Amino acid sequence: MKPKILIIGACGQIGSELTFKLRDLYGSTNVIASDISYSNLGVVNTGIFEVVDARSYSSIKICVDKYQIDTIYLMAAMLSATGEKFPMKAWDLNMESLFHVLNLAKANVIKKVFWPSSIAVFGPTTPVENTPQYTVMEPSTVYGITKQVGERWCEYYFNKFGVDVRSLRYPGIISWKTMPGGGTTDYAVEIYHKAITDGAYECFLSENTKLPMMYMDDAIKATVDIMEAPAEAIKIRSSYNLSAISFTPKDVAESIQASHPDFKITYSPDYRQTIADSWPKSIDDSRARADWGWNHSFDLQDITKEMLFQLDKKYNTPLKKSN
Repeated sequence: MKPKILIIGACGQIGSELTFKLRDLYGSTNVIASDISYSNLGVVNTGIFEVVDARSYSSIKICVDKYQIDTIYLMAAMLSATGEKFPMKAWDLNMESLFHVLNLAKANVIKKVFWPSSIAVFGPTTPVENTPQYTVMEPSTVYGITKQVGERWCEYYFNKFGVDVRSLRYPGIISWKTMPGGGTTDYAVEIYHKAITDGAYECFLSENTKLPMMYMDDAIKATVDIMEAPAEAIKIRSSYNLSAISFTPKDVAESIQASHPDFKITYSPDYRQTIADSWPKSIDDSRARADWGWNHSFDLQDITKEMLFQLDKKYNTPLKKSN
């Protein structure tokens, strides 16, 4: 039996590409996309779409009942940089939506939940290199606080009520298909767009700010893999560390310049630098690799090659390339 899936926050950066992947896997009639508005017509026009307010239990429940949903991917959230501007809105959205979905699972209305966490759960007192699965967590952003608290509630609902909830601590995500939504790692997407459109980029982080990053295809693969794994393989019910590669803005710029030598980058760190400085530089995700077979495919050179190729086609304004 194929799952009947509801994706909440399907118009976002990860949610949109997850929607397309799940529709390919399970069929468009089995995957219901939803969001607060029709903000991504690619998602809206390629399958079933419903307007759902993630902050409203009744809004979610009506959709679940209408389509006999058994699996929810809760992708709606206010991210780190935006959350610092609107802290109470970030708390309300990120926490209320999680409780609504966990309570639906507790009541046996749905069978399985995916909820994304983030490297934002870590803080300035966390070991920055090879950050372990279990370590000090003192997040310095509202977004990170909501994710840390959410992890505890996921684990509690599993232990107390047997809720099958699964989670990944996403690093920064890079994709050419959709623009990011207000995160601290957004530069790693913006830089490729600006390389093609402007030939230059002003980065809001310093050149040597090293952060864990991942190509979207790997992030989607990890999400599908953990949800398809047998329940007994999921040993961690808070959230798994997830990693692929780590790099700095300078590293990205040099990878672009290898084929686009005229590309220029400058640095003008803003308030997001403080957030980035509180996060790990690299992540130990050995538990995910051991428990359910996680493995990434894209390194920085692969990412840069794919991003530039796809954006060259999208904008139809390729830069002069070296021979």
